[in-house]
Amino acid sequence: MKRIYMIGIASLVILGLMLIVVLIPKGKRTKIEKDFRKTPALKEASDALLEGRILEAKDLYGKAMDGTQDPNSLKKIQEKIEEINIRIIFSPLLDFCSTKYEVKPQDALEKIAKKFNTTVNLIRRANNLTSDIIRAGQELKVSTCVFSIVVDKSQNLLFLKRNGEVVKTYVVSTGKDNSTPIGTFKIVNKLENPTWYKAGAVIPPDSPDNILGSRWLGFDLKGYGIHGTTEPNNLGEQVTLGCVRMKNQEVEELFDIVPLGTEVIIID
Repeated sequence: MKRIYMIGIASLVILGLMLIVVLIPKGKRTKIEKDFRKTPALKEASDALLEGRILEAKDLYGKAMDGTQDPNSLKKIQEKIEEINIRIIFSPLLDFCSTKYEVKPQDALEKIAKKFNTTVNLIRRANNLTSDIIRAGQELKVSTCVFSIVVDKSQNLLFLKRNGEVVKTYVVSTGKDNSTPIGTFKIVNKLENPTWYKAGAVIPPDSPDNILGSRWLGFDLKGYGIHGTTEPNNLGEQVTLGCVRMKNQEVEELFDIVPLGTEVIIID
């Protein structure tokens, strides 16, 4: 209960920062962005990012966040840190959640992915592989940390976590009339370009009537899961039939990162 309470507090803070930025007029936001770049600590972090010093930039943004109380700056720093988190995950850069693995004879990407409880797609993307062909002696970056997902229905936010820390925050849609179930679930199946088996009909992936979008991550509760959308303008609202809906680009990102068995906690 304590963990869920802390998640709720953190997500409220993030949502509050998001709303503040949305409500600021465009002209004023432009001025805020210019002022943001003028801040010495943030300029140092921005320079490090531009120069490709990714891990250093993340540390610098973290220090800058500790040193400011301005909600607009905090929001922009949080966005930068999350952007960097995803860049690190999908790059050959090693951090505390990854290791170098030397390919053994008879190895295959699927075998390595199972060994480290990660995904083939993540190994591909982190190592800039264009095919599944690997060779003995080759060194690959492999993810070693446990990913999990928290969905806060009250805010329509999904938090991707790694070893308990938030990696990225996504705006999602949840079920109308509060129909998305709460509880702890597991991802038990993953599909690319899923077919929608609607009551009385089978809707193929290429149909404009298929609301599942480009990816499906199914729960161990039949009929429920996380999926893409053909209606991105409705994100942030409670409009689905009970599933969690994301932008296609973002659900594809999530799909590549989290393996089967990933824990999903859904809270009110």
